[in-house]
Amino acid sequence: MLSNNIWCVIMAGGSGTRFWPISTSKVPKQFQIVEGTDKTFIQTTKSRFDGLVPPERTIVVTNRKYVPQVRENLPDIPQENILAEPYSRDTAPCIAYAMYTILKRDPSAIMIVTPSDHLILGLEKFHKTISFLSEGLHEYDVLVTMGISPTRPDTNYGYIQVDGLPEEGTPIKVKTFTEKPDAELAKVFVSSGEFLWNSGIFIWRAATIRSEMEKYLPQLVSQFTGWEKAIGTPAEEEFIEKAYAGIEKISIDYGVMEHTDMAWTCPCTMGWYDVGTWESLYSVFPDTKKDADGNAVSAGAVMAQNSHDNIVISADKSKLVALCDLDGYVVVDTGSVLMVGPRNDKRLRDFTSGLLKKEYEKYR
Repeated sequence: MLSNNIWCVIMAGGSGTRFWPISTSKVPKQFQIVEGTDKTFIQTTKSRFDGLVPPERTIVVTNRKYVPQVRENLPDIPQENILAEPYSRDTAPCIAYAMYTILKRDPSAIMIVTPSDHLILGLEKFHKTISFLSEGLHEYDVLVTMGISPTRPDTNYGYIQVDGLPEEGTPIKVKTFTEKPDAELAKVFVSSGEFLWNSGIFIWRAATIRSEMEKYLPQLVSQFTGWEKAIGTPAEEEFIEKAYAGIEKISIDYGVMEHTDMAWTCPCTMGWYDVGTWESLYSVFPDTKKDADGNAVSAGAVMAQNSHDNIVISADKSKLVALCDLDGYVVVDTGSVLMVGPRNDKRLRDFTSGLLKKEYEKYR
């Protein structure tokens, strides 16, 4: 168990639209079962900290419509530790809400902030790094993110340029922090060898991130004026409703990490996957569920002819899914929706934006 002033914050308010039709607005990705396990993403995330941070020091921030699902998935988390956002405003407001809640209870707190929908396969290395960084922050006033060596020029991730040669398990100062560059810039970053992916897992003192938010996000901070008297009282819900009504969407990456001079990273090889795209889901599919042609299958019977590297998911295990001359596609049948499209994230993202049309509302 880590020191008793270390808190874990799980960000669980996303709608997971890129995994439609499996992930919907009613049951988004964090509440879906991780392929090859019997746990949901949020359960897997919480269990990652078992033995490190107790439930009473674990905060879950989610959209208010998902509070019942959080309670169902994580019954050991105290009710007062489930923070309900009235609107989705990205990660900076989410972190601010958790930060003020924690500061009210423990002004000396250290926060570990993590998304609810990532996978980490190397738990031993993860635990070792988390313990090392958390204890080190009792002495150092910095903002730390766990860095991952990039394997491809992916435009879905933030990139961290380090001030020197990155070494496994050794914190190093961040030179630049770029959130989701375009394809050409991502290629330059990866080929240079100077960049790491931002895992989205942050560790810092609550007081430190507060001061940096006050410096770089004054408009957001101003919306929380009066938090000392409101948070943790019957007035909290109304206070948060008013605060969020005046907050614009902004990520912690754009809002703080790209500007602060207090950013450090710790390179860590821990089998990390941000399962945010169909491509990334394909990469974490168990080998036992891939056939000889590379088709990743979670279905009943599948008949595949001259078809390679597809993702095939069917909720109806009694149904035969037949593929012919299909390569690199996603075939998903949820019962109410059948979707067939390329694994390429951008093309699918453009396509699924059509769900905003009124006639498709019931399928979102």
